[in-house]
Amino acid sequence: MQPIVVLVGRPNVGKSTLFNRLTRTRDALVADLPGLTRDRQYGVGRLGERPYIVVDTGGFEPQAKAGIMQEMARQAEQAIAEADVLLFLVDGRAGLTAHDREVAERLRRCGRRTLLVVNKTEGSNTSVTVAEFFELGLGEPHPISAAHGEGVRSLIEAALGGVPEAAAEPAAEERTPRIAVVGRPNVGKSTLINTLLGEERVIAFDQPGTTRDAIEVPFERKGRRYALVDTAGLRRRGRVFESVEKFSAVKTLQAIEQSNVVVLVLDALQDVSEQDAHIAGHVLEAGRAVVVAMNKWDGADAYRRDQAKAEFLRKLNFLGFARIHYVSALLGQGTDALFESVDRAYAAAMAKLSTPKLTRVLQHALTKQAPPRHGIVRPKMRYAHQGGTNPPLIVIHGAGLDHVPETYRRFLERSFSEAFKLQGTPLRVQFKNAHNPFAAKE
Repeated sequence: MQPIVVLVGRPNVGKSTLFNRLTRTRDALVADLPGLTRDRQYGVGRLGERPYIVVDTGGFEPQAKAGIMQEMARQAEQAIAEADVLLFLVDGRAGLTAHDREVAERLRRCGRRTLLVVNKTEGSNTSVTVAEFFELGLGEPHPISAAHGEGVRSLIEAALGGVPEAAAEPAAEERTPRIAVVGRPNVGKSTLINTLLGEERVIAFDQPGTTRDAIEVPFERKGRRYALVDTAGLRRRGRVFESVEKFSAVKTLQAIEQSNVVVLVLDALQDVSEQDAHIAGHVLEAGRAVVVAMNKWDGADAYRRDQAKAEFLRKLNFLGFARIHYVSALLGQGTDALFESVDRAYAAAMAKLSTPKLTRVLQHALTKQAPPRHGIVRPKMRYAHQGGTNPPLIVIHGAGLDHVPETYRRFLERSFSEAFKLQGTPLRVQFKNAHNPFAAKE
């Protein structure tokens, strides 16, 4: 097992900046705004050849009694419970606060090995800056600058020095499918992920915009490993005002691009909106496999259910290749069938298609309907082969293919999808003209 290093502290002390520094990524959102991080964020860091797991947490308020701050404190408590070593961050510029004392008191009681980290000490007399933090009774403070990397390596060496090294785990041979759960705000994305995991892994709260970051969660089902990604709710560009929300939208779009399958969550109690169609358009443009989850089905009466089905067919008919499931994330209804469709969609997106079979399907499609002429020239399609996966890309070689209309391209895409039963994923066809070796001489 890799050692788990958990970053805790009050809001806006630089935990996410240190997380990005340790993992050498930009996975955690960073801005000069208290309470930006809410859920636990996991990443992998390395000290030389030794890997370790880093956990970023939201601002820790042990005394929080209700609301979103209580949910953030619960997430931090769960991270503390699984930690091998805690890095308690305080702000060297702001000095010691009453909030720091509250967090220190809670950490002393938890029984976990804790290192006191004084951040933002760049350009200061560190011995003077850290002096007042000895009062917390957590040993000698470690002065660092997470933004500039000063003192970070020695900090991690001290943190991992007390954790015995475990035997290296064999690398998993099977590729881990990445599943992004997307939708507009407050449709139940986080609730669905918590139901699939069987624990409150991400904050699910009755408030739009609760999730701000793209949170990746390792997950195992029936002996197979997955990576579930909870995303921030996407709104139309004209409705996004705060800079933090803009960064969240970028993170969501990146999560779609990096995924293998996207679960598009809709709200059965509301009409399918332009916003839903906008999100579905992003997913289709990225070429990702899709499974649709119509959530809150348990709260819809017969009339509302009929309306929801009709709305989907009318406004999202371009997702006709995707399976749709009517689920209740809160009650866990329909989630097993949903995940079976996720597996099928992943298999379709990553399918390997042989050149002879593709060419036979192409010839059958040409017999059924020949491509239209362009002037006096009719396009000639000779053979097809696979050019990529996720989504499947079929490259067709021939002559005079520059003017094949989009309608005929879609006909070929449907023909290939039906022949190979690739339900759940879009399929793309690309035309490539044969090179004429005598063109230069002419």
